[in-house]
Amino acid sequence: MLTLKFIQDNKELVVERLKIKNFDASTIVDSIIELDNRRKATQVEAESFQQEMNALSKEIGQLFKAGKAEEANQAKARTGELKDKIKDLNTSLDDITSQLNEQLVSLPNIPNEIVPPGKGEEDNVEVKNGGTMPQLEVKEPHWDLIKKYDLIDFELGTKITGAGFPVYKGKGARLQRALINFFLDEAEKAGYSEVIPPLVVNEDSGFGTGQLPDKEGQMYHVTADNLYLIPTAEVPVTNIFRDVILKASEMPVKHCAYSACFRREAGSWGAHVRGLNRLHQFDKVEIVQVAHPNESYEILDKMVAHVQTLVEKLGLPWRILRLCGGDLSFTSALTYDFEVYSAAQERWLEVSSVSNFESYQANRLKLRYKEDGEKKAQLAHTLNGSALALPRIVAAILENNQTPDGIRVPEALVPYTGFDIIK
Repeated sequence: MLTLKFIQDNKELVVERLKIKNFDASTIVDSIIELDNRRKATQVEAESFQQEMNALSKEIGQLFKAGKAEEANQAKARTGELKDKIKDLNTSLDDITSQLNEQLVSLPNIPNEIVPPGKGEEDNVEVKNGGTMPQLEVKEPHWDLIKKYDLIDFELGTKITGAGFPVYKGKGARLQRALINFFLDEAEKAGYSEVIPPLVVNEDSGFGTGQLPDKEGQMYHVTADNLYLIPTAEVPVTNIFRDVILKASEMPVKHCAYSACFRREAGSWGAHVRGLNRLHQFDKVEIVQVAHPNESYEILDKMVAHVQTLVEKLGLPWRILRLCGGDLSFTSALTYDFEVYSAAQERWLEVSSVSNFESYQANRLKLRYKEDGEKKAQLAHTLNGSALALPRIVAAILENNQTPDGIRVPEALVPYTGFDIIK
């Protein structure tokens, strides 16, 4: 979340920049400042009464020793009154602080100055593209191909669990594992340290990265234990650094992780959510960095370049979009989406988002760093990206590489699959 000091010092900037996200922050910002003023005034009053009570407590014993019982009893009566007033003020202070925190977490991150205005995905800006569009002799969509070659069984997944939980079989399972290992190996080459995180997180972890209280309806909730299935490895990996103070010399910290991901909002009916296009459970390799604020945007560019190398090595046509304000997430300051072209569906499929959250998540996480020789800790910057999400990558690979003889496996994956064609 935005810091209270930043909001106080930059009220007009916050309101103006959040207009890019189509968010009217004027009422909330005014409320935050008013609540903070009340909090400060209440705290000062409570501290003043506490000081008076402390002084009287010392005086009472002296008055009794001096034989001034009546004055001592009057002082005791006054301390009783002060205790009640302090108790009431502390109750008010707790209530004001709670209201203030609720207002603070309801305010989105402000977008970077290069974020374009817009209402939704139709207003995103293409910044780069590459790859060669496939020329297909046959053009079957992946949901037909997976049946033809017995790669994935959606009906069996529905029987076992429900819609959106596919079962990968044979060469389909091998392709899935090949992609995971390929993405992890490429991340390691780029300097990322691999971790295997839990697939469920507690409420504090969900709050730390901004999924709670904003997206609780999108996550599977294990109610008996108040735990949440992760929507992405971003959540547990970033929370490794909750309540941590790093040395500036330790940054950037670079982690990658493979995990299954679980999302309740799998979408509506239609071709755009058919087959692998949208699932409740899917596999993804995530890259996460904790960075010095002076370096985070340079690091964002490097993360985008890393994802670009992945889609290039897979031989897929790709493009990069800078998200407009209306399509930018609640927590992000700047996001680039990667899309690959699906030849049989004749449409672009999103396969990655790479984002800089600046200090927004770090403030929730209490993730800080210290410069060498400095006593005061400052908020770090956090970044993450999909490198990559598998379902739509698999869909594009199957569709773009189909031939009358079978589906050719991208050259980069052959050492992982052990076969170069699916027949």
